[in-house]
Amino acid sequence: MTSHSANLAILTEASFSAPPRLNARTPGKVGVLLSNLGTPDATDFWSMRRYLSEFLSDRRVIETPRPLWFFILNGFILTSRPARKGQDYARIWNQERDESPLKTTTRAQAEKLQAAIGAGLLGTTSAEVIVDWGMRYGNPSLKSAIDRLTQQGCDRLLLVPLYPQYSAATHASACDKVFEALASMRRQPTLRVAAPYYDDPSYIEESTRSITRCLGELDFEPQMILASFHGMPAATKLKGDPYYEQCQRTGELIRLQLGLSREQFSVTFQSRFGSAEWLKPYTDETVKALAASGVKRLAILTPGFAADCLETIEEIGQENADYFRAAGGEKLARIVCLNASESGMRVIEGIVRRELQGWV
Repeated sequence: MTSHSANLAILTEASFSAPPRLNARTPGKVGVLLSNLGTPDATDFWSMRRYLSEFLSDRRVIETPRPLWFFILNGFILTSRPARKGQDYARIWNQERDESPLKTTTRAQAEKLQAAIGAGLLGTTSAEVIVDWGMRYGNPSLKSAIDRLTQQGCDRLLLVPLYPQYSAATHASACDKVFEALASMRRQPTLRVAAPYYDDPSYIEESTRSITRCLGELDFEPQMILASFHGMPAATKLKGDPYYEQCQRTGELIRLQLGLSREQFSVTFQSRFGSAEWLKPYTDETVKALAASGVKRLAILTPGFAADCLETIEEIGQENADYFRAAGGEKLARIVCLNASESGMRVIEGIVRRELQGWV
């Protein structure tokens, strides 16, 4: 055998027997992505139009056949609704930050969660778990948040949809958008999605604690309390969406914790859109009926929202309050959401702690 052949044999043998060399890299980090529904960038016509177009084009939100809905959306809704909704948003707009209250609160929730993690919430550090936030519709987008997290070295991602009750139009739609972002990535992070928390003991306990505190600060005692949830078309329940049952479960657990009878507490649904039948009873019709029946003092809480927004501040606190007074009522109190309060953060922290088991 020639020396060249001998050397080749030695190299060949070594290449098969030697273990492969591993590329050393920094251990991956965990990203926590808080997700809420969305917000327009401003209250002007075109900003509102862009936001409503994205929102109402989601097949999870509107299940009307596409050709018919395209005609309705572009021929009617997007020509008139942006101006009206822009006026509604203008009444609640955070002028200091020039943004909607939902954006302000969701940012605060993410920042406080990051601070809690840095203080040892998970027995780890902020360098190992990074928190970000995004909106299903509008800005900042979920994709932009995922890009920021992966650029910082996150190879595992926990998505936390801030919807206590599951609905295909909310929870599933947020997942769809995240899946869409991951589909374009060659190196995808491993994904977990936090479960709905409609009957989580911490959520019920902290909600009840917050409600009790707010009721104690009123200058009157409500004769009736409504738990108003965002409405959904009645057809979604028939198709198997568990939203209605989960809302009822949340309401019943809060009622029991508050120690109220069924005559003192009721679940209703708000924000219906279009002419189709939605989940009942409707909040606005209930408010009017209660006032007409002689109820003078009413409180409304909104336990389906993790943060106050247009539907709670303007629709409940202003629109439905006007309905109540016009029908003979005297005082209506809107009970604030958990938001980024101590109670609200304990709920979010508990969800994240639970869902990150095995990763942290």
